[in-house]
Amino acid sequence: MRTGKDTEPRLSIAPLLLAICLSAGILAAPSANALSELQKIPGQADPQAADQQNSGQSQTPSSTSPGVPMPDPLVSKDSSQGSDKTPGASDDSKPVEVIYDISKVPEPVRRMREQIVEAAASGDLERLRPLFGSGAEQTQVSVGEPTDDPIGTLKDLSGDPDGDEILAIMLDVISTGFVHVGAGTPDEMYVWPYFAEKDLKALTPPERVELLRIVTAGDLSDMQEFGGYNFYRLGITPAGKWKFFTAGD
Repeated sequence: MRTGKDTEPRLSIAPLLLAICLSAGILAAPSANALSELQKIPGQADPQAADQQNSGQSQTPSSTSPGVPMPDPLVSKDSSQGSDKTPGASDDSKPVEVIYDISKVPEPVRRMREQIVEAAASGDLERLRPLFGSGAEQTQVSVGEPTDDPIGTLKDLSGDPDGDEILAIMLDVISTGFVHVGAGTPDEMYVWPYFAEKDLKALTPPERVELLRIVTAGDLSDMQEFGGYNFYRLGITPAGKWKFFTAGD
């Protein structure tokens, strides 16, 4: 006896399998095409071009073809012809030779410096008086007209009534490096500190620290804006004459 299921029409399996295969082929084709159309990675060799080159055929490179650009030269002609001048210095400036070895100066200069150090370290301003000299050869301690009483002038410049501050400044100044200026001229001198002859905008970090032992950071900023060192400086001639101890430019 046939059931109700036997009465339902049966589908042929062959057409069904054919439909599945056709569907799979249609879906796979675009995927294969997509892989073949991937963009080449810039700089990657073209297999077709390589085959042509190997077969002896030459190709003219296109200016628009992708590729890795050639790097710029490490050193250009313009940069190799740069100036060796200190940054911030004027065109006619020369490098400043800073001296720290006091043995390199004449004996009279060493002797006078030693006497100044001893007198200043004593805390007694009067001990400087014999070192000043007198008359036209007297040590200059103020800018402008010479003073008849250099000790009194230094006391007035000091922040305390005994002149201890000015003695401390003198010690700080003469303890720095120094420079030899005006060699072979009547103005030849050994000058402390060397900042008096240095471009303050070109100071190295150690030089800045050395200068800040004498002045404040605010003073340094003002000096850089002013254009030069304008605090106390001390000069001794090659003959051992204490020429000046003054502040200003």
